[in-house]
Amino acid sequence: MRTAFVTGSAGFIGYHCCKRLLDDGFRVIGLDSLNDYYDVQLKERRQQMLLQSRGFTVDNRKLEDPGCLMQLFQDHRPDIVVHLAAQAGVRYSIDSPKDYVEANLTGTFELLEAARAYPPEHMLLASTSSVYGANTQMPYRETDKVDTQMSFYAATKKANEAMAHSYAHLYHLPITMFRFFTVYGPWGRPDMALFKFTRAILNGDPIDVFNQGDMQRDFTYITDLVHAIRLLIDAVPDTDSPAIEGDSLSPVAPYRIVNIGNSQPVQLIDFIAAIEKATGRQATQNLMPMQPGDVPATWADAELLKKLTGYAPQTELADGVTAFVEWYREYYRV
Repeated sequence: MRTAFVTGSAGFIGYHCCKRLLDDGFRVIGLDSLNDYYDVQLKERRQQMLLQSRGFTVDNRKLEDPGCLMQLFQDHRPDIVVHLAAQAGVRYSIDSPKDYVEANLTGTFELLEAARAYPPEHMLLASTSSVYGANTQMPYRETDKVDTQMSFYAATKKANEAMAHSYAHLYHLPITMFRFFTVYGPWGRPDMALFKFTRAILNGDPIDVFNQGDMQRDFTYITDLVHAIRLLIDAVPDTDSPAIEGDSLSPVAPYRIVNIGNSQPVQLIDFIAAIEKATGRQATQNLMPMQPGDVPATWADAELLKKLTGYAPQTELADGVTAFVEWYREYYRV
């Protein structure tokens, strides 16, 4: 039985990732601070469901707490690390940048130090499509230059990529960074558009539609994302591996970046229409200008993921939105 250490285990992606690893026979050690960035009860409910499995244990401390991660690595010696914990949110990073320094920079540093002391077989660290920033050539490829981040959140995630590469090179730690593209689905985050739009539409409230609705996002369903992560666990970067066309594998470290996206950008107006259909209600739209730190479009080139794993995300938007709305109605009894 392999041991997986998952940070952010009570988060949206972390919960689904832990559940999948438990289903696949892993022993899972979770870490989550249960902070109040959004509804703590939602995080606690996810954690309670994971604790129903005898293969799951959790520590509710912060990544950046001195010695926390070192102690957990010493005690559990994880084979696999999936680092999902972070202070999330583009807009919140404008108001509270220090939270991002502590969680995303200091926290990731503590993780890398613990891995240096007790090296796992493979580390998989979450980045974001936001690192592509002001890039306008699409679809985004892992080998694109990414030096124009538009938010402090994106800047901290780009810094995480650079930090991880240096540790991969210096200490020969196999590291895969994955860049997420607008993940959605049941048990999602209340600060994300699908959650906010669904809640407002069901309550009869207007929704804020930014950039006058002229936005595109590459929506990725949570089950597809987690399946991709599971497959990437076994795709360990190795500088001696045969070359793959379009690979982002570093020439000086066992380090690779992989996009995980649906590769089908969707207009915001079509996304809203899918929610209207799933809820059976019409949205009242409050058209707004572009928000600081945001980008008008995202679009993943996910060919490298397919070459490494044979898998490509495939859930249709209408199906994923319907699944979320059904979960929302049941969970909130509306």
